Amino acid sequence: MFPNVPLYPVSVMQRGGNVPVACRKVRTVHAIMTFNVLVCLLIGLLWNLGPDKPGRHVVQIPSGRFWRPQVLSTAFWNKEQQRLDFIHNPLFLSDGQLPGWLNDTRPRDPCEPDHRVLKQISDYNSLPGRFQDFLLHMRCRTYHMLINQPRVCDEKPFLLLAVKSLVPHFDRRQAIRETWGRRGVFANRTVVTVFLLGHAMSVDHFPDLLEMLVHEADLYKDLLQWDYRDTFFNLTLKEVLFLEWFSQNCPHAKFILKGDDDVFVNTYRIIEHLEGVSETKARDFFIGDVISNAGPHRDRKLKYFIPESVFVGQYPPYAGGGGYLYSGHLALRLYNVCRQVALYPIDDVYTGMCLMKLGLVPEKHDGFRTFDIDEKYRSNTCVYRRLMLVHSRTLREILRIWSWIVHPELVCQ
Repeated sequence: MFPNVPLYPVSVMQRGGNVPVACRKVRTVHAIMTFNVLVCLLIGLLWNLGPDKPGRHVVQIPSGRFWRPQVLSTAFWNKEQQRLDFIHNPLFLSDGQLPGWLNDTRPRDPCEPDHRVLKQISDYNSLPGRFQDFLLHMRCRTYHMLINQPRVCDEKPFLLLAVKSLVPHFDRRQAIRETWGRRGVFANRTVVTVFLLGHAMSVDHFPDLLEMLVHEADLYKDLLQWDYRDTFFNLTLKEVLFLEWFSQNCPHAKFILKGDDDVFVNTYRIIEHLEGVSETKARDFFIGDVISNAGPHRDRKLKYFIPESVFVGQYPPYAGGGGYLYSGHLALRLYNVCRQVALYPIDDVYTGMCLMKLGLVPEKHDGFRTFDIDEKYRSNTCVYRRLMLVHSRTLREILRIWSWIVHPELVCQ
């Protein structure tokens, strides 16, 4: 159509130049121009999204070091936990050596008295005797088992009732056996009960009840006892030893109710609730009367007193130790992780610490009343039908409330 129009610049054709080379040069110039245009557009975009422009996403550049060496705490428990955190952190285990700030003169045997506490805890000499005893032996987790029931879970119970008790509390244990802790079948589900005991010592003003205890163990085959001093501050040790026993003797129990021997438990209501727990939810299942935003008490007159020389910080969410309900699967995980958490003298707080180590938070359930219910409801039969656990109740109250629960003619709306 245009036979006389050259396909390339006249200057090139006239000079007899290499046409393909000239074409590549033109393309290169176009590419450079396109790149310059894109750069200008990018600069303009960044300029429009200035510091006072809405929608700007600013890349924050750290002003200091990304990784800072951990500072050793002055509180004894916190320092022990820092050491465990370091030991169980796989990032720091390449050479197997602890840093200098964690080296100390602790005894090689964890069950030897740890006399470091006398120097490291400034007010040690002014603490209650049982608190001192706990601190001296808080690294020890191995105690001889005096009474065991290795076959108590042969039937693979749906619900294991683990009751914290003391050696002299024969009457409480018997009341539980006759009511909410009766082993056998509840609502077509197998239930097994065990009582957790330490050693009653004469210094704690307990009489020698060994023969009576041996007879009780032979008769009911539901006692578990370890050779450690059974005190309030050692309830955490009772928790750890129970988890170890569970992992070895009852790992197939589907659920566990852990509670004191002065609580009332509606076993039927608990089983009814557990029927609706799926296999997926059971993996992380833990419910109770949850306490949040709590911290240590500093009043020396209180039972739960913790000095600043021992612990600083806030408590994680935890379920009141009067009673809580969790899955057997989670119990096995708690047993594994509790070795990474230093023993703490308050058992329910310690369990909350172990849950936090697993990345879990206990779930609050209104059926658990570890701080009792309003006085006006305490004689209301139907209230106990709806609840799972109430703390605390006397022996007579437990027997009376249980008769309300099992009464076939009682109808509650």
